[in-house]
Amino acid sequence: MLIAGGQTVLTCIETLDQRFQEADLFYGHGSDSSWDEAVFLVLSACDMPLNSGDEVANVTITASQAARVNDWSRQRVVERKPLPYVTGKAWLGGTEFICDKRALVPRSPLAEIILKGFQPWCHSLPTRRILDLCCGGGSLGILAALTHQEAHVVLADIDEDALALAELNIAKHQLERRVQSVRSDVLGSVPLQRYDIVICNPPYVDTEDMSNLPPEYLHEPNIALASGDDGLDFTRQLLAQLPEFLHSESLVFLELGNSWEHFENLFPKNPITWLEFENGGWGVCVLTNAEVEELARALA
Repeated sequence: MLIAGGQTVLTCIETLDQRFQEADLFYGHGSDSSWDEAVFLVLSACDMPLNSGDEVANVTITASQAARVNDWSRQRVVERKPLPYVTGKAWLGGTEFICDKRALVPRSPLAEIILKGFQPWCHSLPTRRILDLCCGGGSLGILAALTHQEAHVVLADIDEDALALAELNIAKHQLERRVQSVRSDVLGSVPLQRYDIVICNPPYVDTEDMSNLPPEYLHEPNIALASGDDGLDFTRQLLAQLPEFLHSESLVFLELGNSWEHFENLFPKNPITWLEFENGGWGVCVLTNAEVEELARALA
C-alpha cells in the first residue's frame, strides 16, 4: 500500500513499520528496529526534526512528501539500501553528518569514548594532536575536533572518494582551520608527528563474515570492510608503522569488531584492554605507547 497525501504522519509511520517488518530488513546503520527506522524515514522525508513528538502525529503530509516517503521506502525495502544512504544524512554522537555510499555509515562505538573526552584513560596531557586513521566520511575525527576545541585533527584514508566526503563534512562543521584530510596507505603519507590520540576504525571483517553479510552492508565500500582471512591484514601493517607516530603518553583506540578474538589469538602473551560501552558496541581496545611497541615487536 502506497502512502498518499493527506495521511497523517502517524499513519505513515505505522504503515512503514508494518512494511519493514514484512520485508525482514536488517538494522545496523543507526537504528535497531522497524519502528525507529520508519520514524526516521518519515520525519526526514517530511523535513521534520527527528526529535519531534506527539505534536506531529496528526499532521497531514502533502502529495510531494508522500511521493518522497514512497520512493525512500522502495529504496530501503527493494534495494535494501541503508537508510542514511537514502536520506543522505547520518547522526553520530548527536551530530549530523553528510552520508552516502562513498564511506561507511557512521556507527562506531568509538563515538562514546570521544564524547567522554577519552576518559578515564587520557588524563596526563592536553589533547592537542589527534589522528583519525581510516576516517571514511570523517565523522569520528570531526566529533573529536568538536569535543576538543584546542585540538588539531588529521583525517587519513586511502580512498579518495571517502576523503571527498570527509571534506564536505569538514566544511559543514566549519573546521577547515583545525581539521585536515590526507590520502594515505596506512600511515605512509600521514604527517610525521607524535599524536596524543590515535583513533582507528579500520577494515576488520574476516573472510567468513564477509561471505555472510546482510544485503544492506553490500552497499558499503568493500575496501572499508574486508581485511583478509582473519580481518587483521590492515591492523598488522598499522602496528608495524605506528610506534614512530606516538610519544610516551600517547593512546590508541582501535576498533576490531568481531575480529577481536583473532586479535587476542594473534597476541596470546599480551593482555589487551577491551572497552565496555553504555550505548552498545564491542571489539574496541585501548593501547598505550608501550603496548603498541610490544605488539609491533611480537609481529617482527
